[in-house]
Amino acid sequence: MVAGTATAVHGSMTKGKQQDAAAAQQAAVESQAQMAEMQGQINALTAQQAAEAAPVAPAPAAGGDDVMSQLQKLADMKAAGLLSDEEFASAKAKLLG
Repeated sequence: MVAGTATAVHGSMTKGKQQDAAAAQQAAVESQAQMAEMQGQINALTAQQAAEAAPVAPAPAAGGDDVMSQLQKLADMKAAGLLSDEEFASAKAKLLG
């Protein structure tokens, strides 16, 4: 009877360790998936920044609304942290001529 109890206790301890190992492995897999997702987001933002940092062509003189919308986009990008103060000032100067 003592041997049976010892076997049962040992079996439940081993099962607990297996569950802990499985939980740790699952957490590692989830962490890797989150890191991959974050890297994808970083890559997308970097590509977006590169595309938006391309020289801005001056708007036609009659396109006042277009200039305003482009200025708003620049301000939004600056507020979102996509443009530094210097980048914003440079793009704004190009836009306004």
